[in-house]
Amino acid sequence: VAVEDVSFGIPEAETLGLVGESGSGKTTLALTIAGLERPTQGTITACGRDRSRPARSARDRRRRGREVQIVFQDPFDSLNPRASVAAAITRPLRKLRGLSRADARSEVDRLLDRVRLPRRLSGAYPAELSGGECQRVAIARALAAGPDLLVCDEITSALDTSVQASVLELIEELRAELGLALLFISHDFGVVASVADRIMVLEHGIAREHGTAEAVLADPSHP
Repeated sequence: VAVEDVSFGIPEAETLGLVGESGSGKTTLALTIAGLERPTQGTITACGRDRSRPARSARDRRRRGREVQIVFQDPFDSLNPRASVAAAITRPLRKLRGLSRADARSEVDRLLDRVRLPRRLSGAYPAELSGGECQRVAIARALAAGPDLLVCDEITSALDTSVQASVLELIEELRAELGLALLFISHDFGVVASVADRIMVLEHGIAREHGTAEAVLADPSHP
């Protein structure tokens, strides 16, 4: 059993930090919430709708993609090396939001501005970008769907320390501006402490502790 008896909710504009050592079930939980794995038991609800069962139609799949998006750990692995920055961001704009080509082009520029990337990079490919730039493209691609919940799975662990700080600052800014609910996953308590309102600690797939960031970090109740 990868994850067992874990229950939580994330309100709008709040960040839940999910921490635990490797193999504790963090990524399994992230993939299940994002709809990339199916739970064998339990219920996942987003925007008042059950996501636990397979999508019934293409329309349902598009709706689910708009509601929840995930940003992965390795930005180079999560971006198509043959797709330009503009193409990567345009795909969810067209497929999930149904924007016209002209509207999608304008939205790409707006999203690049939002993640603090110069518009001239829209024609670049992942191999031409730094790790931090690629991760910002991945964030812009996730935002392109207009999600209510953004799942961030170890999104800073592959980045240099100085770049980590700027990406964390960006995530905090986006949460405040867009009212996003965030599930922020990491094995680093220091990183989680800088962004999370609440923290849940996983061990062997079980939630051992769940509370405010201050309480969990200052006075842990589980060994």
